[in-house]
Amino acid sequence: QVQLVESGGGLVQAGGSLRLSCTASGSIRRINDMGWYRQAPGKQRELVATITSGGATNYADSVKGRFTVSRDNAKNTGYLQMDSLKFEDTAVYYCNANILRTLAYVGLDYWGKGTLVTVSS
Repeated sequence: QVQLVESGGGLVQAGGSLRLSCTASGSIRRINDMGWYRQAPGKQRELVATITSGGATNYADSVKGRFTVSRDNAKNTGYLQMDSLKFEDTAVYYCNANILRTLAYVGLDYWGKGTLVTVSS
């Protein structure tokens, strides 16, 4: 069994910063791509940022230059550093990872339960 657990959400004023963490646990052989998504009230879930196992990153235009995605493969943990937060960044943030389990041949996508980020204007 594999689990993803996010942490680090909370309430912050506009212009502030937060750092989200996502830790994978269970029978893991390798974590492939990791990603962060968010869903604001009344809106569809959208991609925020992704990072490959080799460290290549991709960002949504709305967060480029403000958010930084990273990972620590030794700790099975991904991070999302969010700076210069705006009111419109308010959402539930979800971690996603493609994980190859022990004794498996194909990686599967897993999701965390989400962590709420609220930015006050």
